[in-house]
Amino acid sequence: MRPCLPFLAALTTLTLSACGGGRAADSMLLRESFDSGDMYSRTVDGSPGEACEAARRTLLSQGYAIARADNTAVEGSKNFQPRDDDHEQLVLRISCAPRADQALVFVSAVQDRYALKKSPTSASVGVGALGSVSLPFGSNDDSLVKVASSTVQDGDFYGRFFQRLQQYLPVSAPAAATPSPPADTVDDGLR
Repeated sequence: MRPCLPFLAALTTLTLSACGGGRAADSMLLRESFDSGDMYSRTVDGSPGEACEAARRTLLSQGYAIARADNTAVEGSKNFQPRDDDHEQLVLRISCAPRADQALVFVSAVQDRYALKKSPTSASVGVGALGSVSLPFGSNDDSLVKVASSTVQDGDFYGRFFQRLQQYLPVSAPAAATPSPPADTVDDGLR
């Protein structure tokens, strides 16, 4: 009876993989590499609180509305309308973590796209013996419907963000040279 177990396990795995049909999901997983690139993170001078404050100022300087800001995270969004019936929103999420005497800043941007959908409006009118009758009116209800959402994967975009972030980090003053004490004068008695 035991020799059949490996066969059944292999058959079950094959059946489940054939039924999955998740080709789109598989392709997304294959593109997720977890490589050692630093597109989404940088180490900066200062504490995590100072780094998150610099991130907040960076977003504010570019017209983002801040939804959350504290010593460990910042979230901001900005809206765009490239065409009359299209709307886009860019949401940036920044996390700040300690790394020795510096801060590690992580950022990711999500771009949501919305389209204007029109739906005709109708009204119901109650008529005594006939019941209710639905009559269409000439007006439409417009609503924005999310049609796409994706994480921004443009290295130049993140590079510009980190470059601007550097401008808002506190400038550490160079350590002032401590004056050396005056050399002891030895009185050798020769005057």
